[in-house]
Amino acid sequence: MKKITILLLAVTISFTACKKKKEEVKVEEETVTTEVTKAKKVKITLNAKSDSNTSGNVVFKEEDGSVTMTAIISGLTAGEHAIHIHQTADCTSADGKSAGGHWNPTGKPHGKWGDVTGYHKGDIGNFTADENGNGTISMTTDEWCIGCGDSTKDILGKAVIVHAGADDFTSQPSGAAGARVSCAGIIE
Repeated sequence: MKKITILLLAVTISFTACKKKKEEVKVEEETVTTEVTKAKKVKITLNAKSDSNTSGNVVFKEEDGSVTMTAIISGLTAGEHAIHIHQTADCTSADGKSAGGHWNPTGKPHGKWGDVTGYHKGDIGNFTADENGNGTISMTTDEWCIGCGDSTKDILGKAVIVHAGADDFTSQPSGAAGARVSCAGIIE
């Protein structure tokens, strides 16, 4: 009988030692704020310059830190044409030269967009007009913004210029693209 009592006592001590202690757990609440930003959009109308019939629309849309530009242009001669962003939103002169030179806030040489040797922030590139004189071009970049106030990225207050010819991507400072056949200020 003594053996059973000792065994029962050992089991009781063992069981008591294995009981888990209740611990007080503190749970901290964390507030997560998600910022939803509305897409910014600017639509501009291209007007004919240099005695051309070139017109069209350009839409800039900023979303998630990138700006997409889509241009639909008509009244061109068939073939390649350059499109650039120029310094100011002034399209008052008949030849479009009131818009100034290419927008180049970083002081780089003229070139093809994305080229490691350098390019202006306004060096968009070339597009092709079909046999009816219609052309489109679209691009997306995180190197532009709409109204952010960063002088190296903000396209507001600049102008879109369509040229009579193609950009050769090497001639300085503008790519020898010929006359300015259409202009529109990038304004809200």
